[in-house]
Amino acid sequence: MTSTAERIGAALAKALKGALKGSTNDAAPTRPAAVMDGPPIRRANIRNVPKVSGPEREDGWLDAQLQVLIDKPTADADHTLGWTVLKPGGRHQPHRLRHCDAFLLVLKGRGHVYSDLGEEPAVEGDVVYAPRGAWHGFHNTSNDDVILIWGWMGAGSFEDSGYEAHSNNRKR
Repeated sequence: MTSTAERIGAALAKALKGALKGSTNDAAPTRPAAVMDGPPIRRANIRNVPKVSGPEREDGWLDAQLQVLIDKPTADADHTLGWTVLKPGGRHQPHRLRHCDAFLLVLKGRGHVYSDLGEEPAVEGDVVYAPRGAWHGFHNTSNDDVILIWGWMGAGSFEDSGYEAHSNNRKR
């Protein structure tokens, strides 16, 4: 039997894949005026968001391309949403966030999740939830790129997250 988390992860992965295929219609949608009364939405596309310049090795990033899609500076949000591509062998070594909860969705590929249980296999469609203070990370153990969607709930910036790289990262 499939768990609720697996069903949610599969549904989210399917929805994201469909959304990423995009639309060829560039016309602005027409909406009733009442829908436009609230604050403006923030829409980002990975093609238009710059990559974070050199995620730092001492922070546990190895062979990774990182993009922050939604955060405090871009959308005045109290959360962060990002996109990471890990090259074969790439990883985000164990780290924790002291001031926010985190999640990641394996959108494409496979590898291992670092957790309190050590390294566990992770595959496309897996969703990982790390409550504040939990050590976590991801290692691409495959020969293909891994694409991760990740988020911080309760922190709109790196500085607000309470990010802490594990002391063992510097030895690897």
